[in-house]
Amino acid sequence: MTELQTKLERIQALIEKHHLAGLLLRKVSSFAWATCGAASYVNTAAADGAASLWITPSERFVLTNNIEAARIEKEEKLGEQGWEIRATPWYAAPENLAALSGAGPLGVDGAIPGGLDLSAEIARMRANLMPEEGDRFRALGRQCAEIMDEAIRAVKPGLTEYQIAALLAAASLNRGVQPIVNLVATDERIFSFRHPLPTQKRMDRYAMLVLCGRRAGLVCSITRLIHFGRLAEPILQKAHALAQVDAAMILETRPGKTLRQIFAATESAYASAGFPDEWKLKHQGGPAGYEPREFLATPDSDDTVLVGQAYAWNPSITGTKSEDTILVGETGNEVITQISGWPVYSVECGNCRGDQKIERPAILEII
Repeated sequence: MTELQTKLERIQALIEKHHLAGLLLRKVSSFAWATCGAASYVNTAAADGAASLWITPSERFVLTNNIEAARIEKEEKLGEQGWEIRATPWYAAPENLAALSGAGPLGVDGAIPGGLDLSAEIARMRANLMPEEGDRFRALGRQCAEIMDEAIRAVKPGLTEYQIAALLAAASLNRGVQPIVNLVATDERIFSFRHPLPTQKRMDRYAMLVLCGRRAGLVCSITRLIHFGRLAEPILQKAHALAQVDAAMILETRPGKTLRQIFAATESAYASAGFPDEWKLKHQGGPAGYEPREFLATPDSDDTVLVGQAYAWNPSITGTKSEDTILVGETGNEVITQISGWPVYSVECGNCRGDQKIERPAILEII
């Protein structure tokens, strides 16, 4: 079966499981997933798109307004996929969902009055990637690595965080990638904030750049740090310790493992590295897909790792951070955002399966 056929079968199974009259997919991420990469957004910051999908046991529609219908038909080519496009005038009320669903229950990828919120189940469907999505993810990972490398090597002391963010945004958009998360911190702000929105502060010596890049719906995540001059020993110690944690997380992310087990290994790795409480200061990441994280791993997560899934782990120790996106393979994991020529730590993960070695990114020092 094609990717689209498989996804439609999964949707029908969900409809049957919950005895629904139909399923409404409003989120940009759900729309892209179900259509194999189509864009429903106008405002890139909005979670819900300007078009929705309505799927019943026998029919499937794109619900939108007359402004968006032509682009969706001609450029997203959803008519060719077999979707019936139903457009209402932009000034009129949208489709009456009660009329669409009749007397039956309505499933939704979010919370709306009278609807059954299936957002958690749908997020897990999105996270269960198909081989075609894995190929698109690899291509996006290479692009995000190129974007980060180009942007961070253009960073110079004296630039504001806004200017650094502009470098990251320009490198992304020049490649057709949307920088839906573009975070920058310099110097002391790296030690103060885990999610640093860029500011007018000018860089002295140290910068952290964070990118979540989206293309065809999929989202890759990557973080890198740069320092002008020799790093102080306390930061080097933290960076080496963090590489051990990151290595443990990646190597433990194998098919059949639960996120609960991976999180236990993560806590153990932090403790072994001498920073037992740092994991409490920021989430550690989780499965990626059509959201930067489809859902977060927690100490009590019972979800199981599957072959073909993508994960973006982001361990941090105050003042440093490590983040890449990986694909889970049958025999090993593939780091798809690896930057060619970037300095790395070669980590021997003694607490991991089979005393494995893995390379994790170091902080780029410009001497």
